[in-house]
Amino acid sequence: MTTRERFNKVFRREKPGRVPDMEFGYWDKTIAVWHEQGLPAECRTNEDVERHLGLEGLSIIPEVPVAKGLFPRFEERTVEQRDGRRVVRTKDGALAEMLDHDSSMPRYLKFAVETRADWERLRDERLDPRRPGRVGDVAGAVAAAHAGGMPILFHCGSLYGWLRDWMGLENLSIALMTERGWVEEMMEHLTRMDLELIDRHIPAGGVDVAWWWEDMCYNHGPLVSPRLFEELMVPRYKRITDALREKGVAVNVLDCDGRIYDLVPGWLRGGINVMFPIEALHTDPWRLREEYGDDVLLLGGVDKMALIAGKEAIDRELEKLRPLVERGGYLPCVDHRVPPDVTYENYLYYLERKKAIL
Repeated sequence: MTTRERFNKVFRREKPGRVPDMEFGYWDKTIAVWHEQGLPAECRTNEDVERHLGLEGLSIIPEVPVAKGLFPRFEERTVEQRDGRRVVRTKDGALAEMLDHDSSMPRYLKFAVETRADWERLRDERLDPRRPGRVGDVAGAVAAAHAGGMPILFHCGSLYGWLRDWMGLENLSIALMTERGWVEEMMEHLTRMDLELIDRHIPAGGVDVAWWWEDMCYNHGPLVSPRLFEELMVPRYKRITDALREKGVAVNVLDCDGRIYDLVPGWLRGGINVMFPIEALHTDPWRLREEYGDDVLLLGGVDKMALIAGKEAIDRELEKLRPLVERGGYLPCVDHRVPPDVTYENYLYYLERKKAIL
């Protein structure tokens, strides 16, 4: 059975024999630390590591060659460097200060969209679904994925997550309260972009999964009120997932960190049915299954803290998840990118035990 067949069986709630051996990837610093612990030096990227370890990793799943979001993106470059820090123009057009030699959350100094005029310029210059070069050889990519036994995904992007990156969390939060019509206008443009790209470029029956990125929850809950989420976003999700379903795409993966409970009902009503990466510290995959039954599908949910704690904790975590895997509709992997606190030895042990237990 191919990876594609196993992947699709999991999310059709069928029995694939074994679930695909997929993982979410690694911090850059993790890979650097692991080089000192036995990982070959030539393994530099998530894909390198996953191929070296024989995984069917998420970073290996091919995408439909349709440029998502901003196109062209801004050129990422360092505009200032001093005292172990650098100021970078990001690919999203922001100015951000970050540490020179370590992974860290950036401190944003300026955003691409701070006024309606900024938005209109960004929309016209970088958010045109018909801009030449945005779409590649879709038919060739689909044929190659199928021939290689891999699923292929279409990236739907974001309604909230992209706006947050382009505007900043505080600015977007204020705009939702004071300029709701403008926010709705931006979300509507993104919705229509998706609908046009799906209509023009997604072949019927060729694409296995749609992927969404909406990092809009923190450790205590959502960054936007559930009421606004229901009013502004859920109907737009539904329009897009209905269009996808007409092309044979029934699996919609939602990538959102944090405590997601308050938004899951709206995502399900909007046709988004796979929750990912299910950060175990904030969201319990068992609770999602018990509350929503077969309506919700699960991807992720293996507590990274167990991998930090060691072999006994890894065994306990996998045994806890075993019955959930056996119920179907669940593909387990570490609940975010693996941090450098996880030793290479522990990670290899986890992979072997996952094969044995799950």
